[in-house]
Amino acid sequence: MAGCLFCGIVGGKIPAHLVYQDDRVVAFRDINPQAPVHILIIPRKHVAGVLDIAPEDHGLIGAIFKVAATLAREQGIADTGFRVVVNSGSDAGQSVSHLHYHLIGGRRMKWPPG
Repeated sequence: MAGCLFCGIVGGKIPAHLVYQDDRVVAFRDINPQAPVHILIIPRKHVAGVLDIAPEDHGLIGAIFKVAATLAREQGIADTGFRVVVNSGSDAGQSVSHLHYHLIGGRRMKWPPG
């Protein structure tokens, strides 16, 4: 989608520190990390947000969580714990209108989160 920051990263027009990519999913380090490990996992397909996930995207969402689990193991945070967070809407903190999941770990988390 024209003008979408994350679509620019998917298309290689905007640089990012990629840590994973396949035909459906791209993952890269967050430029403003909130923990020692903070990776954004996004679909290559432009989906604006949680409310825009269509039935045909259900397999894609499963693939994103599989990537999250793989990256948690690779980053050494699987055994101690991590979060997978998705924000929906501006009040929740969604700043880019492209569905994205935050993989966050490497430090003790607090509850409630926000």
